[in-house]
Amino acid sequence: MHKTTQIYGIRAVIEAINANEPIDKVFVQKGLKGDLSRELEGLIRKNGINTSYVPIEKLNRLTQNNHQGVVANISPITFYELEELVEKVIAKKEAPLFLLLDQLSDVRNFGAIIRTAECTGVDGIIIQKKGAAPVTADTIKTSAGAAFKVPIAKVDHIKDAVYYLQASGISVVAATEKTDTSIYDISFSGPSAIVMGSEDRGISPSTLKAADHLAKLPLLGEIESLNVSVACAVFLYEAVRQRALPKS
Repeated sequence: MHKTTQIYGIRAVIEAINANEPIDKVFVQKGLKGDLSRELEGLIRKNGINTSYVPIEKLNRLTQNNHQGVVANISPITFYELEELVEKVIAKKEAPLFLLLDQLSDVRNFGAIIRTAECTGVDGIIIQKKGAAPVTADTIKTSAGAAFKVPIAKVDHIKDAVYYLQASGISVVAATEKTDTSIYDISFSGPSAIVMGSEDRGISPSTLKAADHLAKLPLLGEIESLNVSVACAVFLYEAVRQRALPKS
């Protein structure tokens, strides 16, 4: 029931998109031509679907079936619209906590972060439609099932999500080493959102510029950074710690 569904064949993928199935990623053979492939390309662009253009050998490894140059993964979860998620949470909670992932690409890191998010009471996770880690069987397994408990929204651009959250009265904190401000000098007691970056590039410059606060973790050893899922856990538990303190 919760396994990632794989579909293959150009027509089947077109029909799935038109049926509004929660397609997580489409793999398209490089150089694919024809009327149907052009129709598929148009639908992919229109719907902002995460797509990789790969050699036929990759598709042959994904499925033994007649894929016709196209394989797609239907997500085992249903994604939210950003506005729907934020409005629903704000209506219920005075100080919500959101987590934004700026093009995180590793599915196991994604799963570990979802698990921590569930344990720390995160009200929603926001990811980018293109370039983000898909929700796969590995994601579900690493999350220990938390992917079915924490709402996840997809957006075209993380920066636009930052602006929407700010307009909704939520303070946005970006986790980055490009600041002198420590995480321990930031308040997470009010409505908050934390942005974590990708494993290799961190948070995009435009998103960093849009954030209300930049914060870093103290690193006392010689290694210059933590794994993103570990860093994310530290940020989330600092929010938990602050929110557990007695109100003055």
